[in-house]
Amino acid sequence: MKHYDIIVIGGGIVGIATAWKLQERLPEASILLVEKEAQIAHHQTGHNSGVIHAGVYYQPGSLKADFCRRGAAATFAFCKEFDLPFEQCGKLLVATEESEYERMTALEARCAENRINVERLSEQELINHEPSIRGVGALYVPATGITDYRLVTREMANCFTRLGGETRLQCEVKGIDEQPDAISVYLENDIVQAAHLVVCGGLMADRLAKMMHIDIDFNIIPFRGEYYKLDKEHNAIVKHLIYPIPDPELPFLGVHLTRMIDGSVTVGPNAVLGWKREGYGRFNFNVSDVVQMLRFPGFWRVLKDNLRSGLAEMRDSIYKTGYLQRVQKYCPELTHSDLKPYPAGIRAQAVLSDGSLVHDFLFAHSARSLHVCNAPSPAATSAQPIGEHLCQKAIEQFSL
Repeated sequence: MKHYDIIVIGGGIVGIATAWKLQERLPEASILLVEKEAQIAHHQTGHNSGVIHAGVYYQPGSLKADFCRRGAAATFAFCKEFDLPFEQCGKLLVATEESEYERMTALEARCAENRINVERLSEQELINHEPSIRGVGALYVPATGITDYRLVTREMANCFTRLGGETRLQCEVKGIDEQPDAISVYLENDIVQAAHLVVCGGLMADRLAKMMHIDIDFNIIPFRGEYYKLDKEHNAIVKHLIYPIPDPELPFLGVHLTRMIDGSVTVGPNAVLGWKREGYGRFNFNVSDVVQMLRFPGFWRVLKDNLRSGLAEMRDSIYKTGYLQRVQKYCPELTHSDLKPYPAGIRAQAVLSDGSLVHDFLFAHSARSLHVCNAPSPAATSAQPIGEHLCQKAIEQFSL
């Protein structure tokens, strides 16, 4: 049984960034990162829109607001340093009716609180910026950008290993046993041991915490974010990212047009309840995932509180016409045939037993372990500040 100072579980961008920052702060420590898939960045990190967020929506003073602002700057700097593709293309938040214009004004005030530079555009100024987009006004957020987070994560992993860290792929965690002086991690074909453990489990965060009998009050509920991709002929339809003004009654941001770093344009995502935690195909169902959801009281409360919007999301998931109508509110020239298939993503949403959706970061711990229970969007943008935060928490908690 090989012994390490620290084991990090999870090869998404948060786990990789945390392992890297730990190895950077503790150069003499032996650190192992384990990932159950054959490659890193396989799940949430590899199935997102690639946006480098500016932090428009987040509650001033929250971890999300702080991490996002610092993370965007760190991500741009990292891409420049390692010659990774990125573009600071900016984002337009488009109001298509007067009620949205009022909410847009509130967002403008929030941006000021979060120290984010924005410019309000009139209807004509919006057309001047984006001839294919229609609305009564918009907010222009120049700090927003795009990149490829798979490439970013791989380069972070290289930084980790160059400092002496070790990575093991295809090592699914089957059990964790915490003793007074060490933690044993049972992998599929091996057992490894460490003085301390940091868990960045994403879609499996609750199950990994329960393996250690940590008393938690949440379950991970998966939400599928389904996308379409526009035909190549529409690759130049927009110069910026185009977002609707979000409805404060709904937990997600709405369907938007996203310029991807490869030059294509995607449409999405929606937010449909997932029946399989790692179900990226069109039809997905996993018995154990569903049974766990149905047994969790928070699931039924979420269902009750969001029944109307949930049914609308499901309808538009099945019928492309409804999905298209959301986009046509601000981009009327798109047609049914323009929307082509594109892979879905899965959002790991932590839900409390009272049905509350956890919107900020959530952590748990034991004597020798630290768990990231909820790392919501913009976790990819914020990965470096999150990693630094977890590194500091580990050093303080474990007296390293």
